[in-house]
Amino acid sequence: MDFPVFMALLICALTVPGFGDMGSGKAQSCSDIRQFYNGKGFSLNGVPQSEISGEHLRICPQGYTCCTSVMEDSLSNLSRTEMEGLIRDAGRALQASLNGQYKVFDGYLLELLNRSEGILQQSYPPALGSLYIQNTRVFSDLYTELRRYYRGSNVNIEEALNEFWARLLERMFKGANGRYLIGDDYLECVSKQSETLRPFGDTPRDLKLKVTRTFVAARSFVQGLVISGEVVRKVSQVPLSPECMRAIMKMTYCPHCRGVATARPCANYCANVLKGCLANQADLDTEWRNLADAMLQVSNRFEGVSSVDVVLLSLPTHISEAITTMMDNIDTFNNKVFQACGNPREGGTSSTGLEEVKRRGKVTVEDSPTSGARLEKLVSDVSRRLRDMQPYWVSLPSTLCSDRVATRAQADKCWNGMARARYLPEVMGDGLASQINNPEVEIDITKPDMTIRQQIMQLKIMTNRLKNAFNGNDVDFQDTSDDVSGSGSGMCTDENCPRGPRLMAPSTDRPKVYAYPPENKKVVKASADHNLPSIAVIIVVIIFTQT
Repeated sequence: MDFPVFMALLICALTVPGFGDMGSGKAQSCSDIRQFYNGKGFSLNGVPQSEISGEHLRICPQGYTCCTSVMEDSLSNLSRTEMEGLIRDAGRALQASLNGQYKVFDGYLLELLNRSEGILQQSYPPALGSLYIQNTRVFSDLYTELRRYYRGSNVNIEEALNEFWARLLERMFKGANGRYLIGDDYLECVSKQSETLRPFGDTPRDLKLKVTRTFVAARSFVQGLVISGEVVRKVSQVPLSPECMRAIMKMTYCPHCRGVATARPCANYCANVLKGCLANQADLDTEWRNLADAMLQVSNRFEGVSSVDVVLLSLPTHISEAITTMMDNIDTFNNKVFQACGNPREGGTSSTGLEEVKRRGKVTVEDSPTSGARLEKLVSDVSRRLRDMQPYWVSLPSTLCSDRVATRAQADKCWNGMARARYLPEVMGDGLASQINNPEVEIDITKPDMTIRQQIMQLKIMTNRLKNAFNGNDVDFQDTSDDVSGSGSGMCTDENCPRGPRLMAPSTDRPKVYAYPPENKKVVKASADHNLPSIAVIIVVIIFTQT
């Protein structure tokens, strides 16, 4: 054989990977991974006793390994399940915090409503007598409408207040003119005259402004807590994409298949994997922060002389003052009404409820403590939690990595996705657009997750409503979310929550960018300790035998 041909054959032979262990003549034992694999709940059927060649591996580096294809698939599914569980657990923790704030604030406001109505029910009968007893429904309906509005029903709070004053005027006018027969047409004329005569003084106008601003702010605030909790729940249930599942498996369980089970992922490596996996979630950051800022702004409405406790607990006092104003000026009011609407026909009862009221005296409402310190603490606590939750979506990758990555002292011995060595690529930015060159997770930045985009839109809508509420503008909450009615807490933190269809992230055809050479395209050495007998020796022997 010619010498050049011999040298060519020899070089080719030396580049062919060999098998076996030149030192010991045996492959390493798989006892450790067998114990680990069985501890995860998998059967040991088909699990090798000693290392085998890894050409079959599709995710992990294809060196000598103790993992079969079935094991790789099982561990890959397990890594996805575990990571999705961690994401849901982190979401539940935030949901629980938001739900806790909702329950505290909601309970306090309903308590104020009950206390306010209780004050009215205790203080009005002694002074108003039959005028109150016969018209209890007028007052109770006002509080019912306030509760319905707060709970998110389609109630116009200004119209509810106008209706209350109109009904109260009707009852008091009839009571003051009991000897007359007063029909609906006459009462309609009285109502029109009241717009200029203002029988209750300035109280209806002042109260409308205070109550409307207070309830608009309170309702928008609790709805903000509800919507933010719903966004967390839905986004936390978005499944990981197949590309992310591969990256998670490679980071989590490929070290076991590679024989370096004790190597923890490099910090920057874990960051890139999870920034890629949670890229869509990170795009929530801007609107999430905007929502928190808007809620903090609205929470300022709960302090000072227009705070929710001051307005609600003073409601009976303001109403009693309005009643007193009308009683003091009833004669003047009657004369002007009679001039404008004509004298009504006589034929009613001779007694009037207002005469009884005048004998009893004015309504006296005892001052009730406003619990200002309690409200101040509630606002302070929720404000602190809102500030704490602002960076949630962009900090989620580092939160999930914090307990699993190697320390700085182990930077040269951590798992970088291919071996126990330093991780060289730089850390990617936050959000989908920043992942175009992510070396660990293949992502098509032109195809955002639709479930998350819908939740971003929900945050924008809620933020806009909070801004309107801060300016005192009433808003409609009927369509804030596809399954949040606003009639209850809307918070859901368990597995029984309704779920929509699970949207899988689309696969793409974009070429992969590797942090290291794609060694899984060929069989590589398992470790530096594996000195394998080369078949080059066999080829050389054959060549010389034939020459």
